[in-house]
Amino acid sequence: MKLNRKFFLNLHLWLSLPFGLVVAVTCFTGAMLVFEDELTRAVRPEVYEVTPAGQPLDVGALAAGVAATLPDGVKVTGVTVGSSPDEAWRVNLSRPKHGGVMVNQYTGEVLGDAGRLPFFSVMFRLHRWLMDSRDGGEGIFWGKVIVGASTLAFVVVLVTGVIVWWPRTVRALRRSLQIPLRHGAWRLWRGVHVAGGMYALVLLFAMAVTGLTWSFPWWRTGFYALFGVETQQVGGRPRGGGNGGYGGADGAAYASWQKALDTVSAVAGDYSRMTVSDGRITVSRARWGNVRGSDTYTFDTATGEVTGRTLYADQPDSGKMRGWIYSVHTGHWGGMVGRVLSFLVALLGTALPLTGYYLWIKRLARR
Repeated sequence: MKLNRKFFLNLHLWLSLPFGLVVAVTCFTGAMLVFEDELTRAVRPEVYEVTPAGQPLDVGALAAGVAATLPDGVKVTGVTVGSSPDEAWRVNLSRPKHGGVMVNQYTGEVLGDAGRLPFFSVMFRLHRWLMDSRDGGEGIFWGKVIVGASTLAFVVVLVTGVIVWWPRTVRALRRSLQIPLRHGAWRLWRGVHVAGGMYALVLLFAMAVTGLTWSFPWWRTGFYALFGVETQQVGGRPRGGGNGGYGGADGAAYASWQKALDTVSAVAGDYSRMTVSDGRITVSRARWGNVRGSDTYTFDTATGEVTGRTLYADQPDSGKMRGWIYSVHTGHWGGMVGRVLSFLVALLGTALPLTGYYLWIKRLARR
C-alpha cells in the first residue's frame, strides 16, 4: 500500500510541475468568463438595454434596415429576440464569426457591436489557446494542444490527489477537510491545497473532462460513446433551406420573418429567446440544465407559413450532448447558483497549482 501511495504521489507531483502554470491560467480565465454576459451588459447598458415604446418594429424591416448598412460580402443571418421588452434585439451577421449588432427594436437604431469586450476576448483566447491562433495552414495548433495536454494531465492529477489524500480514519478525514487559519503560512496553504482540492474536486473534474471534448477529437468520440451517443449524428437543428443569410436591402428577403415569428410566438409559450433566420426559428426556454436545448420550427420563406416543428425531446442525441457539455463546463446547468459555484471552484482550481508549487519549494528548502 505504501509503495502504491508513493507511486501516485510521485505521479501527482511530476505531472503538476510542468503543467501547473497552464492549469492555473486556464482555471483563472475560465472563472473570468463565467459572468461575461452580465458584466458586458453592466459595462455597456446603452448597447444592450432599451426603453419600451409601443410595439416593436417588424422584424423583417429591422433586418432589412441593418442589411442596407452592411459592406459587400456581409449578410444578415438572423435576428435574436429576447423575452424582456427592455432587452435590445440582436441582428446576427455572417462576418466576423459570431458577429452581430444590437438594435433598438422600437426605433430601428443600431446601438452598437455585439462582440466581446477586449478583456473577455483576451480571457477567452488564453483559456482556449494561450493566445495562440491557427495561421490558416495545416500545422499543429500549439496553443490548443498545450491547453488540452495540460487539462488531461490535470484530470490525472485530480484522481491521484484523491488516492494520495484518502484518509484511513474518520478523525483523519475531519482534519484533512479543515483549512487552519492560525498555524502559519505553510499549514494554511497546505489546507487550501488539500481541503480546497477535495471541496472543488467534483466540479473541477466535470469541467476538465467536458473541456477536453474541444481539445481532442478522440476524447470527444470516447466521451460521447460513454453516454451511448455517436458523434457522426448531425445534431440539433433541421434547416429550412436558403442560402444562410441575405444581403439585400429591399426587405423582400425578410418579408416572411414576422409572420412566422408571430405564429411561433403564439404557440411557443414561455421562452428566454427566439432566433429567426432563413426558414428556421429556434426557441430557447432553458435557464438552467441544458441551456442550449431548443425547439426548432421551419417555415416557408415565401409565405411565412410554419411547415414543421422539432421539439427538443425529439432532436438527435449528439445535439443534446453538445448542449450539456457546454452547460456543465460553464456552470449554466445550475442556473445562477451553478455559475457562482463554478466561479468559486475555478478560482480554487487556480490556487491548487500555485499552492502546490509553494509546498514543493518549501519542502526542497527544508531538505
